[in-house]
Amino acid sequence: MGAGRPPIPLVYRFVALVMRPLLRLVLRYEVHGEENIPLGGFIVAVNHNSHSDPFPWAHVLYNRGIPPVFLAKDSLFKVPVIAWVMRSTHQVKVERERAAAAQSLPHARAALAQGHCLGVYPEGSLTRDPDEWPMRGKTGAARLALESGCPVIPVAHWGAQGLLPPYARVPRIWRRHTVEIRFGEPVDLADLREQPTSSQVVATATDRIMRAITDELEQIRGLRAPEERFDPKAHGMTPTGRYSRGENT
Repeated sequence: MGAGRPPIPLVYRFVALVMRPLLRLVLRYEVHGEENIPLGGFIVAVNHNSHSDPFPWAHVLYNRGIPPVFLAKDSLFKVPVIAWVMRSTHQVKVERERAAAAQSLPHARAALAQGHCLGVYPEGSLTRDPDEWPMRGKTGAARLALESGCPVIPVAHWGAQGLLPPYARVPRIWRRHTVEIRFGEPVDLADLREQPTSSQVVATATDRIMRAITDELEQIRGLRAPEERFDPKAHGMTPTGRYSRGENT
């Protein structure tokens, strides 16, 4: 286990015991930048293009004795068995797109203070970008970083969508898929932490985090992302990815 980290809950160990052999059967990893993983509490901010993509990078961290704690959408806490697992492994519930979402931040800060690695998807959902680049980010990760002082490690991955395409229900397990993962250097927020936490400061921090994730993904894909990040609201999409009433589908 990593130095100075809290013990891994028994249920977390059991889930990992079951999942790790399965992941090895269907996935292979190419990992870069593990030297950027810090000691103590830190935030990993990750791009999101498949419901299977938390497993590869979390697997890599777990193998280093770092079991990530996730900011997880509230709907997962309503599914009987999954809800029990989420609570037993100390995951943090987030009620997306509601005023209550802010209530999760104290729990997230407490996890960081205890030395946990906190996994955050700043986009808030699977990317809706037509070419699967990171979208416009939400502010939660930036607020946590500014308030806690903990480092933010941008993480980009590519390939998990081969196992489970966006919104698919059946994984493609007939062949082994390669997932490339990059852990970037900590996002530089030092100048912003010296300022009052205004909406502009938070927006700037969010943009730097999303830019850092995108930079790592560009390295993996060997392509340049669009200069302007995709904004689902500007395209009439709801948080679930559907179009608002009256918009084209």
